[in-house]
Parts: sequence; C-alpha cells; structure tokens
Amino acid sequence: MRTTQVLRGLEFGKLAKIRGIVYFRLSPFEQKAFAGAINHGVPNMIRRFREQVLRVAPPFVIGYMIYSWANQEHERLVRKKPGDFADDE
Repeated sequence: MRTTQVLRGLEFGKLAKIRGIVYFRLSPFEQKAFAGAINHGVPNMIRRFREQVLRVAPPFVIGYMIYSWANQEHERLVRKKPGDFADDE
C-alpha cells in the first residue's frame, strides 16, 4: 500500500481500482436485525440446551444437594436439646 494514496484522502477499502470484480453491499440501515431469530434461533437454542444439559446439570444438582444438607446439619447442630434444661426450674 502506498502512503501517497492514504495522504490523498482515500479510504483503506477504496485504495485500489480492481476491474472485473463487482461488490454488492447492503446498507446497515436496510438490514433486518432479527431476521430469522424465531425460525432459526429458537430451534437452535433448544438443540444446544439438549446437548449441554447432561454436562451442566449434574454438578449443579450435586452442589445444591450438598448446600441443602449443610444448611440442615447446621440447623440441627445449633438447636438446643430440651433434655439439657429439664432441671432448671
């Protein structure tokens, strides 16, 4: 790339003239941002979920079971035993 072309104010995408090649571009203002989001996106999301659920769910289930057990055990250990205070009156 010659620096003289850059200094003349040409943009980087238009520095050379190539004959025989036609470029078609669509303006960003004419594009549909969510084209096919429902038709292609939702089935793809369901497929990806089905593929990954057996890889991701078991660690979460095991973690929740350990968390639940630890909370129950803590509550059991913190609770006072009524037999220890039977003779206080």
